[in-house]
Amino acid sequence: MRVLVIGANGKVGKLLINKLKDSEHVPVAMVRDTNQVPQFEEAGVDTVLGDLEGDFSSAYYGVDAVIFAAGSGPHTGADKTVLIDQEGAIKSIDLARRFGVQRYILLSSMGADQPDAGPDGMKHYLFAKHRADEYLRNSGLNYTIVRPGGLTNNPGTGKIRLDEKLHEFGSISREDVAETLAYLLSVPRAENETFEILEGDTQLEEVLAY
Repeated sequence: MRVLVIGANGKVGKLLINKLKDSEHVPVAMVRDTNQVPQFEEAGVDTVLGDLEGDFSSAYYGVDAVIFAAGSGPHTGADKTVLIDQEGAIKSIDLARRFGVQRYILLSSMGADQPDAGPDGMKHYLFAKHRADEYLRNSGLNYTIVRPGGLTNNPGTGKIRLDEKLHEFGSISREDVAETLAYLLSVPRAENETFEILEGDTQLEEVLAY
C-alpha cells in the first residue's frame, strides 16, 4: 500500500518512514514546509505538502492507507494541541473517508481513555487525543488506535507489550512505537481495535500473529 504518514517530520514520523521503507509498503511523507522536503527526497521517499491547520486534501491522491503520527509537541499550549492533535486528526479522518482510504492508524496516548484522571498539565492533551480516538471509532473506517506510554529516545528492542488495557503505566522507545505502527498496518487482528503498548518481552512479529 501507499501509506501517507501525517507528521512525517516528527520524531516518531521520521522513524516510521524508515520502517515503512523497509517493508512491503511505500511511504509518502506529508510535510508542512518546503524546507522539510529534501531530507525525504534524498532518501527516495515521495513527499506531499500539507498543513493540518489548512486544506491538505491534495495529500490524499493515490493513497491507500494513512498513519497519523502528528502532534503539537510538549511546548505548545492547549489551543495548538486542539488544532493539531484533535481537529487536525478529525480532518484527516474525514478526508480518509472521502478518498476511500483502506486503512487508518492513529497514534494516540495512554490515558486518552480516561482524560479526567490525567495530570492537570496533561488533561488538555489527553482530552484532544480522546476526542480524536472516539471520532475515528465512529467513522466507519478500518482503523487501529495505538496508545503508547511515555516515549523515550532509547534504541528500539523490537519487543513490546500490547493489550487493549495494560493497567499500568510505563515507557517505550519511539523506534519501537514506529515499528509497531508499521507492523500493525498489515495485521488483520489489529483492525478496528485499540491497543496500549509498552516496552516488553514479546517479539513484535509474534504480537497478534495467531
